Amino acid sequence: MATGRATVLVAPNRLETWNVPIPEPEAGGALVSVVVGGVCGSDLHIMTGEAGIMPFPIILGHEGVGRIEKLGPGVSTDYAGIPVKVGDLVYWSPIALCHRCHSCTVLEETPCENSQFFEHAEKPNWGSYADYAWLPRGLAFFRLPDGADPEAVAALGCALPTVLRGFDRCGPIRVNETVVVQGAGPVGLSAVLVAAVAGAREIIVIDGVDKKLETARQLGATATVSLADSPEERRRQIYDLCGHNGPNVVVEAAGYLPAFPEGVDLTGNHGRYIVLGLWGAIGTQPISPRDLTTKNLTVGGASFPKPKNYYGAMHLAARLQDRFPLAALISHRFAISDADKALDAVKKGEVIKAVIDPTL
Repeated sequence: MATGRATVLVAPNRLETWNVPIPEPEAGGALVSVVVGGVCGSDLHIMTGEAGIMPFPIILGHEGVGRIEKLGPGVSTDYAGIPVKVGDLVYWSPIALCHRCHSCTVLEETPCENSQFFEHAEKPNWGSYADYAWLPRGLAFFRLPDGADPEAVAALGCALPTVLRGFDRCGPIRVNETVVVQGAGPVGLSAVLVAAVAGAREIIVIDGVDKKLETARQLGATATVSLADSPEERRRQIYDLCGHNGPNVVVEAAGYLPAFPEGVDLTGNHGRYIVLGLWGAIGTQPISPRDLTTKNLTVGGASFPKPKNYYGAMHLAARLQDRFPLAALISHRFAISDADKALDAVKKGEVIKAVIDPTL
């Protein structure tokens, strides 16, 4: 059987490059060659063990754009009913839904109780740090619109679907609202982009890397605040811009535990605090519960975007790719065999967006 390369996490902080079999697609599934695999901050938490122990060995990568190599029996359309054929570019949601569990059918929520995020590396696999991804039945994929730049779609990976999921759960940004975004990684930049097209009056981004703050401005941020300033000074700058009532919405996209109490403090009266980046940062932080009542705050979180969020993100990126420099967000490219270097660059904060490029 033919084989392809894949980055395999065999134990915490131990990556290997394997040659793995390229399986035939199952009925209802598809086989794609990976065009670009996004490197997500969650991958770093998974590699280090901060996100918990994984079912090793696993192929890393849950963000991907690929080209259809083979379609399984019975497959003639994507999961939005659009006809597909060999050679088409597709973008996929990395969780196969069963549509036969309480979460799927009663709550209509993700993640699915009967699905799994990772498969054993020696089995057919949908990890995107690889030459090929095997998309099982129930794992939604969508054909890229004509003219869509695959790199514009890949640049915000799972971050843009996560942000759309967050606003679905916690309420959309409304025209003239004031928004603060903690962190200017892909999730934070996605929040900036959505807030900008939604008509927010102020979009203020907090980060410690000047290049990331500059990128946030390119995507619609109206002001930036440096982590080099004290928390008190950050709060003063934000309230000077938003007014004494404070920001209407604060989005946590830092993935850093101390951001949580600061976000609660920053959120204005009757505001919403939306927690998106702390999936992989296991731990606790102290807050004053009284703040939630005296300011009438709504605090919510979101993870595991739904297929519709991937569909929406793909079309939003395709629509905005010429208005905003989305493809240019990809600042670093790494070969499959250099995934350790990609994750190290993410850890050091050197990248806007890193990707695995199987052609390297």
